[in-house]
Amino acid sequence: MKISVLTLFPEMYKALEHSIIGRAVEKGLISISVVNIRDYSANKHKKTDDYPFGGGAGMVMTPQPLHDAICAADPDRKALRIYLSPKGARLDQKLVERLSGESEILLVNGAYEGIDERIVTLDIDEEISIGDYVLTSGDLASMVVIDAVARYVPGVLGSEESTGEESFSEGLLEYPQYTRPQNFMGLEVPEVLLSGNHAEIAAWRKRMSMELTAQRRPDLLSASDEKKE
Repeated sequence: MKISVLTLFPEMYKALEHSIIGRAVEKGLISISVVNIRDYSANKHKKTDDYPFGGGAGMVMTPQPLHDAICAADPDRKALRIYLSPKGARLDQKLVERLSGESEILLVNGAYEGIDERIVTLDIDEEISIGDYVLTSGDLASMVVIDAVARYVPGVLGSEESTGEESFSEGLLEYPQYTRPQNFMGLEVPEVLLSGNHAEIAAWRKRMSMELTAQRRPDLLSASDEKKE
């Protein structure tokens, strides 16, 4: 999978050089190209923002640098072009899985009060939000998207079963996990997990998933019931 990122703050993406994502890049399973939007500004001072028409607080990113950067990064329009925006569709596991099926993704990150709407009209395929709150730029949201999507690229995780058994994979929260030691500060691992009985373990895990989801995210159970009807 090829991922291109357009940003005013390219240094933020050094965080992706580590851990699972960094190893996936080293193995050639995914490629991440970070483009500095300022490099495409026609302004002699490399300015990329201006006051909004109609007045209001803050600055808006101007269309020229963004448009030129997008066209340079994706000249043949092969990539799915995504703008990270609080107005976008909420990122969830279903959307993550769909995005993981794309061969190329281009992520456009706004800053300040956002980007000129004409860029959305001309150059963007989808808008995505990671939650009902506002960030200083789209970059942290972009890194969330990259991390979530990359996990579904074959070979990125050590076990392909990992994505099939975690939270939201079946519309439920994941069951509790335990590892050694068997006793930690007086707290014991549930006996069923030590039994070796795979059917009983599977049943326990399913029951725990249902109970946790009912306690913490009952909306997920409601959504699941609606799909069945």
